[in-house]
Amino acid sequence: MSSPENLGVTPCAGGGAASPDGGGVVTPDGGVGTPNGGGGVNVAVFSAHAAAIEFCLFEGHGDNEREIRRWRLRDRTGDVFHDIVPDVPMGARYGLRAHGVFAPNEGHPFNPAKLLLDPYAKSIHGALRWSDALYGYRLESSRADLSFDRRDSAAFMPKGVVVDDYYNWGNDRSPEIPWEKTV
Repeated sequence: MSSPENLGVTPCAGGGAASPDGGGVVTPDGGVGTPNGGGGVNVAVFSAHAAAIEFCLFEGHGDNEREIRRWRLRDRTGDVFHDIVPDVPMGARYGLRAHGVFAPNEGHPFNPAKLLLDPYAKSIHGALRWSDALYGYRLESSRADLSFDRRDSAAFMPKGVVVDDYYNWGNDRSPEIPWEKTV
């Protein structure tokens, strides 16, 4: 299982691009690297029960916002789906979609019509706009939360924003104080 700092969406060192043979390679630090440069992002999403995860890009604003691309994450290591998604610029808005069995009575309410906000997003664009399309089920159904709602929730969801949080520490160094001497 991956640690939280290795999940989410981060720019690839040197850009990053997907390789045609199935995407990124797992690097020694547990992140996803790439053998070649470009303009991509490293995407890693934990799910023990999903069958697939999609990375969805958006453009436009307000009522003119639209989904322009979906990228199914091609690699899976344990319960972490991951890939290098090519051609994603800094500032791009995105969401996630999870595919899997729709069995809410068994704890599996997967519904790819519902856009998910990346819990590790370093920036968020927009606000949640309340709508019954946000529910994975039809509110008016006699089957209640066992029904399935096919409406896309993207128009009502905030989006994650791809940011480059690299910081050049210059000549700064760790103070190298032993743990037992810290407060």
